[in-house]
Amino acid sequence: MPYWGKIIIGILACNFVGFIASGVTIEAIPGWYAQLNKPFFNPPNWLFGPIWTILYTLMGITAAAIWEAGFEQQKVKHALSLFGVQLGLNGLWSFIFFGYKSPLLAFIEIIFLLTVIVITILRFREIKPWTAWLLAPYFIWVCYAAALNLVIYLLN
Repeated sequence: MPYWGKIIIGILACNFVGFIASGVTIEAIPGWYAQLNKPFFNPPNWLFGPIWTILYTLMGITAAAIWEAGFEQQKVKHALSLFGVQLGLNGLWSFIFFGYKSPLLAFIEIIFLLTVIVITILRFREIKPWTAWLLAPYFIWVCYAAALNLVIYLLN
C-alpha cells in the first residue's frame, strides 16, 4: 500500500473513534454536562470538535508513519498495538464521562490513557523520532483534559 494510503487510513481510523465517542458526548452536553459546576479554565464547548479533529488527524499521520516503517518488524507491531490501546482508551473516556456520567471513573481511566500515551510516544520515538513531536500536542491536551476532569469531579 502506498504511504499516502496509510495516511488516509490512519486519519480516518482515528477520526472514526472520535466520531463514535462524539455521539454520547453530544447527547450529554445540553443536559447533564451543562448542569455541572466547571472551573474557570473550562473551554467553550464549540472548541472541542475542532481540536479533537486536528489531534486525531495528527495521530493518524503518526500511526501511518510507523506503519510505513515496516509492519513485519516486531517493534513496529508493538508500537502500533500500543497506539491501538491508547486510541481505544481515548474513545472509552467519553463513554465513561458523558455516557455513564462518572467523572471519577473517567479520571481514573484518563490516568491509564496518559500512561499509555507516554509509552506509545516513547516507542514511536524509537522508530521515527519526529512522530513523538507530532504526538506532543495530543499528550498536552489530554493532560489538560485530565486536570479539567479532576476539577469537575471535585466541584461536583
